[in-house]
Amino acid sequence: MFLDEVLKHRSVQAADPLLRAARSAVEGRQVRWVHSSEVLDIAPLLRGGELLLTGGQALAAASDERRVGYVRELAGRGVAALAIETGPSLPDIPESMLVAAESNGLPLFELRKVAPFVGIMQEINSILVGQSVELLQRGDEISHAMAAELAHGGGLDEVLAVLAGQTGTGVRLVSPAGLTLGSAGAADGGASDGGPGTGGLGTVGSGASTTTAVDVPVRGVLAARLELELPEGIDPTFIRVAGERSVDILGLALLQRMPPGLKELAGAELMRAVHSGAQPWRLEQLGAAAGFAIDGPVAAVMVRSATSGRLRPALDAALAGAVPHAASYADKLELIALAGLPREGTRAARSLLIEALGNLEVPEGSAIAVGPLGLGIGEAAWSMAEARRTLDLAPRTGRAGGPARQVRDADAFAAERLAAESIDAGARRDFVRRTLGPILEHDEQRNSQLLHTLTVWLDSGCNTAQAARELHLERQSMYHRLQRIFDLCGGDPRGTGRLVGLHLATRLAPLP
Repeated sequence: MFLDEVLKHRSVQAADPLLRAARSAVEGRQVRWVHSSEVLDIAPLLRGGELLLTGGQALAAASDERRVGYVRELAGRGVAALAIETGPSLPDIPESMLVAAESNGLPLFELRKVAPFVGIMQEINSILVGQSVELLQRGDEISHAMAAELAHGGGLDEVLAVLAGQTGTGVRLVSPAGLTLGSAGAADGGASDGGPGTGGLGTVGSGASTTTAVDVPVRGVLAARLELELPEGIDPTFIRVAGERSVDILGLALLQRMPPGLKELAGAELMRAVHSGAQPWRLEQLGAAAGFAIDGPVAAVMVRSATSGRLRPALDAALAGAVPHAASYADKLELIALAGLPREGTRAARSLLIEALGNLEVPEGSAIAVGPLGLGIGEAAWSMAEARRTLDLAPRTGRAGGPARQVRDADAFAAERLAAESIDAGARRDFVRRTLGPILEHDEQRNSQLLHTLTVWLDSGCNTAQAARELHLERQSMYHRLQRIFDLCGGDPRGTGRLVGLHLATRLAPLP
């Protein structure tokens, strides 16, 4: 169901919705589900495609920085749209949220009248469920027809021809290297050249044509990518469902032609084990079979994006150019990889990996984390867990922590990771209050930014000129701010034991 159709429904119209940001992103955007929540940390619990309704009470009490982070997190999770009910607690949507929504391509609506969210959810979601059931039934019918063709001796092209005929679209099956394995329908003989494109499930445009792409694995190993054209007049959701439901049959057809080797199967199993946090001995078994050196250094990579699956070929290409050996695995909205690093120049190789990931073209709101160095394949799950922890913590800190804004280097968040794992939240807050209390009170009472100034200055290695450039301040203004900070925290901390405590407190202050 398209977003504009949802907004025209009587249940939503009763709330008098007004589009406030990202108008250009509304057309053609589909809604998978309608959900309501007042929790600001809801993004990790969403799957993408939701219309999120909120009453605004939590937003009214939140800081401006947290509101902006809320919008960015929802956009990064692939939420279809955000609708905020304004009223006594939140008379108007803050301008900073509108700017963030516009820049991140997240449609943001103001609900100007009180409306029961439960009623909206029941009516819209019942329609969506009905549509989903119908689409799944149609997709299963197509899958059964393809299975019948395969059972009667049909080859890959004949099976694809059934899919093309049933959907009324052109289809093409492409290898991970970009070679056409088979095609049928409008795409037969006229498909685009086979460069690395999208993986997983997503929609890509090329000139006047648009295609939906679906990964086709064989025994857990990525074997091909199914591309389906999206002609005008055909429901793109139906095309995507048909593609998804045909994956198993196409996998069987490919298995007859090109069964995967033991090394590829072990690589896929290794990544599943890393993702689930398997024991080191199990990782060593699978790592050896997958071509990784058991005692060789490794670093985990985690990608969160609304189009994670589509990024897999590009990620694999970046890894191939940056490290001697790697493996990847796509799971819903997360794309993970393990990079085997050389024994000589390990740190430099990891830095080159981060730089290569920073050059990836990813959608706005996507985030990539590189885990800390694991001294052997047995530490791969730990590196992955720390990469995940880094992605969870980074939005709260407001720091990029890498050469590109979408890359987070876990080493740059070592203090936050250690504190989140090992220090009680109450103890953290008490330490921050005792160390930074006067500065926090000054910022709260005068709406100043002394804490942010101190954080940037400490992160720059107490380089006043560099900090002034990052804060876009005149050097004299920077000196005035620092002097005020020193007055509040007991003097210039440089050359004293207080410096490390101040720096740690500024790192812990954004944590919950």
